[in-house]
Order: sequence, then structure tokens, then C-alpha cells
Amino acid sequence: MRIDGRENNQLRNIKFTHNFTKHALGSVLVEFGDTKVIVTASVDLKKPKWMAEDDERGWVTAEYSLLPASTNTRCRRERDKVSGRTHEIQRLIGRSLRACVDLSKMPKMTITIDADVIQADGGTRTASICGGFLALRDAVNKLLESGDLAENPIIEPVAAISIGIVDGEIKLDLNYEEDSHARVDSNVVLTKSGKIVDFQTTSEGEPYEYEKMLELFALAKSGVDKIIEMY
Repeated sequence: MRIDGRENNQLRNIKFTHNFTKHALGSVLVEFGDTKVIVTASVDLKKPKWMAEDDERGWVTAEYSLLPASTNTRCRRERDKVSGRTHEIQRLIGRSLRACVDLSKMPKMTITIDADVIQADGGTRTASICGGFLALRDAVNKLLESGDLAENPIIEPVAAISIGIVDGEIKLDLNYEEDSHARVDSNVVLTKSGKIVDFQTTSEGEPYEYEKMLELFALAKSGVDKIIEMY
């Protein structure tokens, strides 16, 4: 039994609250146990400036932030320079969401996903991806209703989960206490059909066996499947 009473293969209590903010075209409060993230989707009816003039695709991008009181000690706002960790997470969220859309079906349009962590207890990046997909989907549905989109660009849902080896055991959906003591730390992003978008896995101590990696992935996939069922 884990410190929060869960079995090793058990997700934390997960909750998605849609239309959490007033002005964003899509907004979701994501709760994975004590991790809470506000995710919004904003739409700009033009493509990014860096895209070539003859490129008719749209784009999906992401920004991520830990709010100052989201952790047990106040973290500083990243006003002037984004940290390496934040940059890595933003890129992960963005490419995870682009993997589930056909950019050619959202021509000359940019959708920005903002993930603001209001309370952190492990798994903020994976929660942000899950909430990001839902905020994106809500925004797309409104754009279809308004006629700004002619067809749905979403190919299939995507979700993410953390998993690791803690005290010699494989555990799903790590909270902060578990994550900080994990021998192996992994984040897995998959589509509904089981295609791999991202599989980040790192040994924090001794190397681990190939067979353990397969066990990690299989349990992570079962977690992602359960999350997508909640969508």
C-alpha cells in the first residue's frame, strides 16, 4: 500500500472541470490528486510569423508555468527568462497535442494552450497534456460551430501519465513524494489507438532491466486508457 493508500496500479483521483474560466475558448481545471492545473486554449486566426507564406497549415503550441505558491516553497515567476525545465515541458505539451491533430485542417490558425499549475504534487506535465487535449477539443468544437473551422482537425485523443520504480516496485501516477524517491522516473504520452507520442524514461540510480521497461510501459498504457475513458 502506498503513502496515499493506493495500489501500485491505481491512478489518483482524477477530475476535469470544463468551462472553468470565462474568456478562453476552451478551459479546463485538471486535478490529479493534489496536483491542480488550469489549462486554457486561445485562438488566433492567423498562422505563426515563422511559417512560410506558402504553408497553409495551422499550428498548436503551448506555454507552461508554475505559479508562485504552487509548491511548498515559493517559486519565482519566470518573467524575463524561461528555465530549461519549463522550456522542455512546454515543448512536450505542444508536440503531444500536435500529434493528435491534422494541422492542414486548421489553415492559417494558431491555437495556444496555456497550462498554469496552481498546486503541484507530481505529474504536472502529464496532467497539463490531458487538460490541454480537452481544452483544445472544446475550442475546436466552438470553432466548428462558428464556422471558423470547416472540418474537425482532431485525429484521436491523446493522454499522458507518469510511472516509475519506487522502493523496488513499479508504481503508476507518482505523487511528489514518490517521484522524488524514484529509482526510475518515466512519462508516457499515447494516443487512444496506442501509438507512442513520447516515452521519457530515466534511471536515477542503477540501470534497470529491459523486462522492467516493458512492464512500466504496459502499466502506463493501462493508465492512459483509463484516462481517455474519462474524456
